[in-house]
Amino acid sequence: MNKLLIVGTVAFDAIETPFGKTDKILGGAATYIGLSASHFNVKSAIVSVVGEDFPQEYIDLLTSRNIDVSGIEVVKGGKTFFWSGKYHNDLNSRDTLITELNVLADFNPVVPQDFKDADVVMLGNLHPIVQTGVLNQMTTKPKLVVLDTMNFWMDCALPELLDVIKRVDVITINDEEARQLSGEYSLVKAAAKIHTMGPKYVVIKKGEHGALLFHNKEVFFAPALPLEEVFDPTGAGDTFAGGFSGYIAQSENISFNNMKNAIIQGSNLASFCVEKFGTERMESLQKSEVQERLKQFKSLTQFDIEL
Repeated sequence: MNKLLIVGTVAFDAIETPFGKTDKILGGAATYIGLSASHFNVKSAIVSVVGEDFPQEYIDLLTSRNIDVSGIEVVKGGKTFFWSGKYHNDLNSRDTLITELNVLADFNPVVPQDFKDADVVMLGNLHPIVQTGVLNQMTTKPKLVVLDTMNFWMDCALPELLDVIKRVDVITINDEEARQLSGEYSLVKAAAKIHTMGPKYVVIKKGEHGALLFHNKEVFFAPALPLEEVFDPTGAGDTFAGGFSGYIAQSENISFNNMKNAIIQGSNLASFCVEKFGTERMESLQKSEVQERLKQFKSLTQFDIEL
């Protein structure tokens, strides 16, 4: 079975949307990535850090999905990373209310011995120095390294971010971040500029408007499934990344054509994530539901036309 190494936050979130609000609930990029990737036949592990306040039931949830948690450091007396945000009515924009780095501030990642030869490495949103630290511990060059990042690191750690971007095969960012990183407004030009920074493949996420995949002069567009209800967009991008990297790891195929399938798989899983607060929907999601919605994606995008 192929190995997937996931790096990112395991955290607490408190979320407010027009449909309600939560107290502290399970969150973090690595959590969403891991739950999403668990829908594929891969051996996965999470590298992260939590405090002593992190409930055992959340760790048990991850292990119940066959996720190796030996790379999750528990800091005695420490407090887990906490983020609180409030979404506006369009659910595309949000205000960060609280960010408490806590144990994340001094995090030095340690890759489990059994995953230093992982086939696919998914670098979830974290400080670029942590992401680089993980790559430096790999004993075998991964078949594919995927990087997810955000505008925060472009603002405060750009040199370190550019260093890690040089070492990855795929970068996934949203349209606003692609424009900031490249200095180009056109997403086609932005992708071309980001290619020159290192990644062979550029994935630009456009939220409810789908995702674009760029590779040299080739472009693929995957729509987002029109949903009756979007309850909470938190973690949708990470769920997308988990579906994308999980599918690639399972299929052992890193061609452009197979990445098209991976984009659809990621979009499909992300469409479930937004239906309830936090990780709630991903925790209850059944394989039969995933397959059924894939059929909807297929019918949404297939057509015959005479040329």
